[in-house]
Amino acid sequence: MKSFVRPILLLVVLACPFLLRAQVVDQEVHRVVFQVTKGEAADQEQAIGQLNNILRALPNAEIEVICHGKALPLLLEAQSQVKSGITDLLSRGVVFAACENTMRRAGASKDDLISGVITVPSALAEIIIKQEQGWAYIKAGN
Repeated sequence: MKSFVRPILLLVVLACPFLLRAQVVDQEVHRVVFQVTKGEAADQEQAIGQLNNILRALPNAEIEVICHGKALPLLLEAQSQVKSGITDLLSRGVVFAACENTMRRAGASKDDLISGVITVPSALAEIIIKQEQGWAYIKAGN
């Protein structure tokens, strides 16, 4: 049995880089503003998964994630269920932005955010500006 398993595992390991590359749609730079409005654990996981899917298909995409309303916990050091996913995406150039209006209502400060997260005065205004600049718009979720 062991002699059968080893060649299969070797084949899977060797095929992994090819399979990951097979998902690339193109290498052009695409600019994406990604709105997140939900913050439950499942919503957080889904948003991180969707962002990773975009980067697999469009590895040169410029992405700004705008979190507001109930999505603020996604970016809070003490509440995020996906901090390691955010940290990984930040290291790959994804920008995460918290809405200052939402932060004010929630009593949160910049010190409460995961390191590397920026703020914008108004989430909706930021989305409007990005769309006027030609950025593609995606709302996280189903």
